Amino acid sequence: MPTRPRFERVVAARARAAREVAAAVAAADRIVLTTHVNADGDGIGSEIALVHLLLALGKQVAIANPTPIPERFAFLREPVRAHDRTADAVKAIRGADLFLVLDIADLGRLGHLGQPLAERGAVAACIDHHLSPGTLPAGPRLVDAAAAATGELVYDLAATVGWPLSPEAARGLYVAILTDTGGFRFANTGPRVLRVAASLLEHGVRPECVYEQVYATAPIGRLRLAAEVLETLVVEPDVGLSWLTVPAGAVERHGTTPDDLDGLVEMARSVQGTRLALLFRPLASGSIKVSFRSVGDVDVATFARGFGGGGHSKAAGASLAGTLDEVQRTVLGAARGLLGDGAAR
Repeated sequence: MPTRPRFERVVAARARAAREVAAAVAAADRIVLTTHVNADGDGIGSEIALVHLLLALGKQVAIANPTPIPERFAFLREPVRAHDRTADAVKAIRGADLFLVLDIADLGRLGHLGQPLAERGAVAACIDHHLSPGTLPAGPRLVDAAAAATGELVYDLAATVGWPLSPEAARGLYVAILTDTGGFRFANTGPRVLRVAASLLEHGVRPECVYEQVYATAPIGRLRLAAEVLETLVVEPDVGLSWLTVPAGAVERHGTTPDDLDGLVEMARSVQGTRLALLFRPLASGSIKVSFRSVGDVDVATFARGFGGGGHSKAAGASLAGTLDEVQRTVLGAARGLLGDGAAR
C-alpha cells in the first residue's frame, strides 16, 4: 500500500503567523500575488503554488508581478497561465481585496507596482524569509529568516490550516526550495528543509523532471553570456576577494534576460580562498546592482545593509546610484576593509 503523503510539523511561532495569513485569505474574494523585480525560483515557485492552493479554496486569484516570469520557470505557469496578469498588473492590483507579497517586505522591490499597491489600501499579507524592517502596507506577516526559502513558509501555511497540497502546488514549492538552497548545497540547507522536500516528493514531485526544466534547458545565449561575464573575473587572493562584472549591454546582446545571470556570482565564490564574492550589473535605471556571496563567517547581510540592501548572512544584494567605476570603488574598498578586519574572519 502506498505511503500516505504527510506534512512536516510546523513550529508554533510560524503556525500562529500562518493562521493570521489564512484568516486574511478567508476574508478576501479577489487576491493578488506579487513578488520582487526579476523574480527568482523562490518567488515564482511560491506564487504558483499559492495559485493552486487558493483556486482550490474558490478564490479569484491573479499574479501581478513587476517583471514577467522568467522563461525557465514558464513550465510552472502553464496550468495557471490565465491567472498571470503581469501584463496588466496595475489593473489587477486596483481590483484586489488582499495582496499576498512573497519573498520581499519592501515596496521598493516591487518596481513600478509599489505605488499602485500602496494606494489601493487593501490588506497586504507578507510571506518572506529575508531580514528586512519592511515598508509594505499593514497586514499579517509570516516572516522567518530561519526558513531556507519563502516556499518553506508557504508549505507551513498549507500544513497549519490543512489546505490540500496538490502535485502542482508541491512542484512549485519544490522549485522554490531547490533554487534557494542551490540544489540543497548552500548553508541554509538543514534537516528541516530536507524533511519538507521529502514531504513534497510524497505529494507527487518528480525531482528529475524539475531538474531538467530548471537547470537543463539553457538557451545558447545564456552560456555565451556566462562566458563573457567570466572573462571579467578579478581575484585578490591576499584578502579572499573575487568579483565579476556584467559588461554594459551584454544581457541584451546575447538575447538573454537578467535571470540568465543566476548562479554566476556563485562561480566567483567557488574560487579557492575566496571569502567574499561580488557581481556588479548595470541596470537600465542607471544604478548598479551588486550581488554579495560569502564563505565562512563573513556576514554579507550586514555588509549589504550598509549600502541600503539586505538579504541573508551568506547571500545578499543592493542597488547603488552612481557609475560602475564609482560603485566598484566604493564597494570594493569597503569589502577590502571588511575582509581585513580580524573580526570578520
